[in-house]
Amino acid sequence: MDGDGALAYALSLPGAWADNPFHEDRQLAKVGPKIFCFPGALDDRPAISVKNTAEAVAELKQRLPDHAGIAPYLNKRLWVRVLLDGLDDDEVYELIEDSYDLVVATLPKHLRPQR
Repeated sequence: MDGDGALAYALSLPGAWADNPFHEDRQLAKVGPKIFCFPGALDDRPAISVKNTAEAVAELKQRLPDHAGIAPYLNKRLWVRVLLDGLDDDEVYELIEDSYDLVVATLPKHLRPQR
């Protein structure tokens, strides 16, 4: 999977929408007013940055040391950048869904999409 495929999946989730707040060529995925998926690249390798619990981020970094690392400019405990090459699509989908679910849970009830 590449960054475009990851973004397309993220945008297929209920209430998700694309934004370009940094005025670059790259879009990111939001639900309500909050970001839940940053597609990108590291050394020309496709990557995404997603949110998770501190425990899950630490586990990902330990389990996938060649793929999971610090997401620049984001909370280092709660966000992780994951290189997509070598991961199966289902694992990428799960990372995106976990991020989406965590962000949705922080939204006021009237802004939460139905899933």
